[in-house]
Amino acid sequence: MNMDQKYFPGFEQRFFEVGQGIAINVLFAGEGKEAVLLLHGHPETHLMWRFIAPELAKKYTVVVPDLRGYGDSSKPEGLPDHSNYSKRAMADDQVEVMRLLGFTKFHVAGHDRGARVLHRMMIDHPEKISSCTLMDIVSTYDMYTETNCEFATKYWHWFFYIQGKGFPETALSADPERFINYNLNLKIGPAARKRFPEEILAEYTRCFSDYATVHGICEDYRASATIDMVLDEPDREKLMQTPILLLWGENGVVGKLWDVMAKWRPLAANLEGCGVPECGHFVPEEQPEFVLDRMLPFMAKNSGEK
Repeated sequence: MNMDQKYFPGFEQRFFEVGQGIAINVLFAGEGKEAVLLLHGHPETHLMWRFIAPELAKKYTVVVPDLRGYGDSSKPEGLPDHSNYSKRAMADDQVEVMRLLGFTKFHVAGHDRGARVLHRMMIDHPEKISSCTLMDIVSTYDMYTETNCEFATKYWHWFFYIQGKGFPETALSADPERFINYNLNLKIGPAARKRFPEEILAEYTRCFSDYATVHGICEDYRASATIDMVLDEPDREKLMQTPILLLWGENGVVGKLWDVMAKWRPLAANLEGCGVPECGHFVPEEQPEFVLDRMLPFMAKNSGEK
């Protein structure tokens, strides 16, 4: 039995062509009239939703892709301006996946990099989103412009990945297993290590062992520090109307360094949220029961079937 069959029983796997030669690896299941799209973070894949997706599929059609550059989705060579890894391009990938599945409006939830893709999706495609759950982020613009020593130390990869093309890729490819274990153990809360058995770490390592994946991930971060900042700055004047649920780890770097609710209030009109107790950065994997207890009523309240 492969990992998808084990952790996503009953889910169908398919590659969706979304244009420009990009194929997105997607798992989906459920017969709900409403759909929810789940976007993973770094350095993970769709597998991070293994505790969440099967439960949501009891009520919703659940769509669980790998982002462009990650997992088993396409990993194109980055363009000189990194635009093919902009959050706009990555959001458009997922909007097209949902269109191909027959959904023009849907709920979304994202962690880490996936949440940043959803931030752009709410700006570019607000009419398509019934509700949005963002996990363990403040905006990319705020995090880069308010960098301090503690943030740069804990989130060192934000600054390493954006270095010259080929340099971080070569260094990170030297020992993928060590990197995966170091990165996750650095940010996992103390109560959740049992949620990351060796087979999970091995699957994340499998994907990270592909040089093209490492390049795609670096391009994701290079885009965040360049073209995404250019796109995001003027849009900070636009108040997003999508209902947003914010969840962050109380023991994580984001929750310790920022007042998460306060950072999002100038950007969003309809906002609620809370810190997740006994939780580091990897919120959906560390405290899935807490996440489901907050997500399910939030999505029901913002149902597109009303």
